Amino acid sequence: MRFQLVDRAKKDFPVHRLCRVLGVSQSGYFAWKDRPASRRQRDDMVMLAHVRSAFALSNGTYGSPRMTRELQDDGFAIGRRRTARLMRENGLRGRQKRRFKRTTDSEHAWPIAPNIIDQDFTAAAPNQKWGVDISYIWTREGWLYLAVVIDLFSRRVVGWAVGDRLHRDLALAALRKALVMRRPPEGLIHHSDRGSQYCSVEYQAELRRHGIRISMSGKGNCYDNAMVETFFKTIKSELVWRTVFYTRYEAADAIARYIDGFYNPVRRHSALDYTSPSQFERTASR
Repeated sequence: MRFQLVDRAKKDFPVHRLCRVLGVSQSGYFAWKDRPASRRQRDDMVMLAHVRSAFALSNGTYGSPRMTRELQDDGFAIGRRRTARLMRENGLRGRQKRRFKRTTDSEHAWPIAPNIIDQDFTAAAPNQKWGVDISYIWTREGWLYLAVVIDLFSRRVVGWAVGDRLHRDLALAALRKALVMRRPPEGLIHHSDRGSQYCSVEYQAELRRHGIRISMSGKGNCYDNAMVETFFKTIKSELVWRTVFYTRYEAADAIARYIDGFYNPVRRHSALDYTSPSQFERTASR
């Protein structure tokens, strides 16, 4: 163990000084260093290469639970404790989520729908419950707003749109993309907060035209739309807070690559047994 401490700290301190402080001989350290690697150490080196590769492909977002499942699905016999050790010893830490500011404008005179969902985010199949919301991304040009529609069955983003104004048309664009992509049956429940974009006459008319039931969160209760807010925390911790966007176009391009190229088809969710939203839907349809 003391030789390992010397090995880890030798970049910052002379070996002879470390050996003296830790009470070991330099000759003993170099003999330990030159010894043949054990089979376990060789296996660790091979496994670490795969861990580094998967970590890079996740854009540095995976912690040990998702990383373990990624390796297991690739055919490696590895447990979570070993994965966590390899990541910890090599400074590989997944991104942590943090709180973010809300953008809801609920001061308006439009009617408010009842809370049908009532924090029951479970669904037995796709296109039974959708959650929607809008958040913002800062660029050097100013704010870029992101509206999303998420299928609560699989956490899949089924519609999204970006724009430079927090407006009804942004929410409508995301909704219409979802409707074209999914063609949901009548009776789908659409859940939102009480924002003016979702309460507007035009938006409500679009929902009713497709036979969609309308549900809205209670006043000031962020937990009523927790599934969508979790997505925003994820994209912000894994993409937005790590990047300086100079233009709105640059941010929009990064968001497109994140949602369509990573989040939906690749990113593993603990609530989906560590599968991606797309894979979860494919498995459920079999």
